[in-house]
Amino acid sequence: MTAQQLKNSILQMAVQGKLVPQNPADEPASTLLKKIKAEKDALIKSGKIKRDKHESIIIRDEDGRYIEKKDGKTTDISDEIPFDIPNTWEWVRLEKIITLISGQDFEPSGYNDTGKGIPYITGASNMVDGNLIVNRWTQTPSSVALSGDLLVTCKGAGVGKMVCMDIPQAHIARQIMAVRPICGLLREYVGTVLSSRISQIRGQMNGLIPGISRDVMLGLLFPLPPLAEQKRIVAKIEELLPHLAEYDHAETEVRKLNEEFPDMLKKSILQSAIQGKLVAQDPTDEPASELLKRIKAEKNALIKSGKLKRDKHESVIARDEDGHYIEKKDGRTTDITDEIPFDIPDSWEWVRLSSICDYGTCQSVEANKISESAWLLELEDIEKDSGKLLQRVLKKDRPSVSTKHMFKAGYVLYSKLRTYLNKVLVADMDGFCTSEIIPLDFGNSIFPEYARTVLMSNMFLTYTAQCCYGVKMPRLGTNDGRKALFPLPPLPEQKRIVKRLEIIFLAMEGGKGMFEN
Repeated sequence: MTAQQLKNSILQMAVQGKLVPQNPADEPASTLLKKIKAEKDALIKSGKIKRDKHESIIIRDEDGRYIEKKDGKTTDISDEIPFDIPNTWEWVRLEKIITLISGQDFEPSGYNDTGKGIPYITGASNMVDGNLIVNRWTQTPSSVALSGDLLVTCKGAGVGKMVCMDIPQAHIARQIMAVRPICGLLREYVGTVLSSRISQIRGQMNGLIPGISRDVMLGLLFPLPPLAEQKRIVAKIEELLPHLAEYDHAETEVRKLNEEFPDMLKKSILQSAIQGKLVAQDPTDEPASELLKRIKAEKNALIKSGKLKRDKHESVIARDEDGHYIEKKDGRTTDITDEIPFDIPDSWEWVRLSSICDYGTCQSVEANKISESAWLLELEDIEKDSGKLLQRVLKKDRPSVSTKHMFKAGYVLYSKLRTYLNKVLVADMDGFCTSEIIPLDFGNSIFPEYARTVLMSNMFLTYTAQCCYGVKMPRLGTNDGRKALFPLPPLPEQKRIVKRLEIIFLAMEGGKGMFEN
């Protein structure tokens, strides 16, 4: 819930009588209405206001229906009542409890910017953060608002914007109405009601320059509590406002962080994932050491069938009794503990990338031999730092003469060009890609989405930054790619990690997960 949504919820509770408890000793709103009527009659008698020719009286009958008497007619308005209110409250039209002053514009000759006369308030631009900004004055005021009036913008883009008059008097322009409560009715409570119903008010705008009319404002249904409860409501809202401000500040900071550092946050989560810190280990999982045996068996079968060449520089990494990582390669045994970037769970294994996939073994196809209906992938089609496909383009829509790499569904497609852009994709169908993308087949024993997680992690980005060659267009060489270290979990844990990442990134992005294509 945003700060504004929370504020709206508080205002709604306030005007429904749910923010503070009712006190049976309070003088009911029906008595307050009698006092308001008496004061209005006195103002009419003194000539300060005109008598309302369309006075409204709203009562509730024995069946709980709201009946309005107006212009000699009796109408059931129950369907207009937006919500229930306590028994000590009354529904009234706004015209019943306030005086409304409409604004009037001046020609340029009628105002000045020299400070002579009284302030001239022209519109929403004069209302900033709840304060009045005075930059014009007039010496011939006619539509005058007084200190304590609520100024409400009634025309233009700022319709509904409000501020309380904190200066003795001001002339208001046609874009402004001044709401003046009668008989001690709390202006702060009136403002609360108007704020809570601002969307309904705006929904009744009309005209070439959208605005709300006097009739709309005066006809607004108003939930009127006893005066004592109005005071409690206003006091409670004032008590909550500092907390709302803190909440709003915190929300702004979080939004700022999300805007400025989303990639940093995602990479931190990916790093936790490949360190075995994102999901719990399950002792019943088959350990990664057994997984490696199956991978070796798969590779041997491919070698025997001629589909894969034997790796002349095969690497085997094991941990000795002293906790050191020892690599056997090319007939030599080397302590590579200093190369290991971080600790991993006991059920995991460190391997070289070449031990678990066919890095650098690509099947190249000439462009003229690729079907016009085939998927042709270029670097621009992959979104950086997200693992998402931006667009799928067919050969017929992307003329090309350069040789392409073939890939199959389930392959991990890794961009060796400018690896800092972090363009990595799991193919969801067969296709062909630019030679700047390396298709990686991880076989049946490694979840491709987990492999992508490793290739997009800070660990891998740091490694490639150290290895890439070329200044303007840096690339990761094949040998360096094959030598990259890879933290390998049990297969069930790989799947749990990917599932957890999907849930996290779905929540972060408010809809589509980081790894959804």
